[in-house]
Amino acid sequence: MKIRQTRREFCVGAAATIFASSTTAFAAEKKYDFGASDTEIKIGQTVPHSGPGSLYGVLGRIGEAYFQMLNDKGGINGRKVTFLTMDDAYSAPKCVEATRRLVEQDEVLALYGSLGTAPQTAVHKYLNSKGVPQLLLNTGASKWNDPKNYKWTMAGLPLYPTEARILAKHVIAVKPNAKVGILYQNDDFGRDFLGPFKKSLEDAGGTAKVIMEQTYDLSDPTVDSQLINLSKSGADVFYNITTGKAASQSIRKVAELGWKPLQLLSAGSTGRSILSAAGFENAAGIVAIRYAKDAGVPRWEKDPEVMGFEELRQKYLPSVDPDNTIAYAGYGQAVTMGEILRRCGNELTRESVLRQAANLNGFHSPFFLDGVVYNYTPDDYTPMKTLYISIFNGKDWDISDRPVTE
Repeated sequence: MKIRQTRREFCVGAAATIFASSTTAFAAEKKYDFGASDTEIKIGQTVPHSGPGSLYGVLGRIGEAYFQMLNDKGGINGRKVTFLTMDDAYSAPKCVEATRRLVEQDEVLALYGSLGTAPQTAVHKYLNSKGVPQLLLNTGASKWNDPKNYKWTMAGLPLYPTEARILAKHVIAVKPNAKVGILYQNDDFGRDFLGPFKKSLEDAGGTAKVIMEQTYDLSDPTVDSQLINLSKSGADVFYNITTGKAASQSIRKVAELGWKPLQLLSAGSTGRSILSAAGFENAAGIVAIRYAKDAGVPRWEKDPEVMGFEELRQKYLPSVDPDNTIAYAGYGQAVTMGEILRRCGNELTRESVLRQAANLNGFHSPFFLDGVVYNYTPDDYTPMKTLYISIFNGKDWDISDRPVTE
């Protein structure tokens, strides 16, 4: 998949603009809130640098590297960025403690790229009561799209309902008479996918329908009994809304049962570690959404946006593996946050940061596939509405030629 010349021109121009230190394009009047001055912009983040989720700590390290690179080039509009990434160990109480410190002691202008539905839910009301931007969250829960009641909070990943609706459109296109069986996690995560998927099938007005639903709890040792029930139901489509070990178990069990449905998998469970535990051969044919590129793979090694990440990694964070896609995702979000701050010009207030983020419609992150852009508007915080369908071929993901819009 090649980036069009117009995209290259846009990316080069955007990068040059971010790196520029001149402020002549902005109004002479300067406005500042906490965390901003003539010389500094202070922003923060909480991610698990320790504990079982510590692999996501690289999001913070790559953010540090990116803003250091910007500072070495003159900063953003002549101001150096101070980026504080705090460890919350993927714990809600620790997230509350770290977030309060960032807001009340460090006095950051905004937070971006923090991780996890549960930790961020714990500080959701607090940050909105304080009027502190909580941007580009690494979670796709539907609750983050509520500009009327929580205008300071915006997700950075495709919302789970968006993913579900696009998968439903794919089912209708390839199996218009589908009989669907669903296994979903028995919590808000699972229901965020379930409801929109079913409604999309119903709204289509065809004969595709859900004929069985099975649930599982995170504490369940296996999902074998649920898969046996689904395989006997007559379903020829299996929507697998699972995470972690349950995803690996379910993929493997479908193969063991000799059941051969069209299998849909939630995007958060498409990582190679999950598929490897299931057996790559058992995962062949699985369908999932895709919106981003990978780093360190031949497919995109000549892509100018991937090369930009690689250049940063080699110079500022060589200890990170070149194929660390989590780091690449963090790079894309850091670039996006840099763009938001650049657009603020000399009006570095929290209201201005929120306004620029909420009007980011059309901005392409270097992490995204061509054709995918942010779709935020002040009245709709859906991060992106256009995604790609991908199919696992037993070794890698084959990505559709054209994106699909919900």
